[in-house]
Amino acid sequence: MPVTKEFRRNRIKQRIRKVVAGDAQSPRLTVFRSNKGIYVQLIDDVTGKTLVAAGSADKGIADAKVNKMDQAKMVGKSIAEKATTAGISSVRFDRNGYLYHGRVKSLAEGAREAGLKF
Repeated sequence: MPVTKEFRRNRIKQRIRKVVAGDAQSPRLTVFRSNKGIYVQLIDDVTGKTLVAAGSADKGIADAKVNKMDQAKMVGKSIAEKATTAGISSVRFDRNGYLYHGRVKSLAEGAREAGLKF
C-alpha cells in the first residue's frame, strides 16, 4: 500500500496528540489548513469543548485582500484577541500534522505577537 500524503499526516498527527493535550487553563490551539484558508480552535480536551475559534473566513480577514501568509498572521492575531477576552493567556500548540513552516508558522507568530504564550 503506498503511503499517501493524508496517511502520513494522520500518522504524524497521532504522534503529536499523544503528547499535546489541553485543559481549561491552557487549551490546545489546533490548526487546520486548507488550500483556500486557515482555521484555528482553542479546545479543552478534558470536557471536549471548543472554547474559541477563528478562521480566514471571518469578516475582517476575508475582506482584506492579502496573500495567504499575511492572512494566516491575521488569523493568529484574531485568535489571540479572542482568547484574551475569554481569559486565556497560555495555550499548547498543535500543528495537526502539518510542518511548522509557511502558513502554520505565520499563524503561530501572529498569535505570539498578540500576546498568547506557547
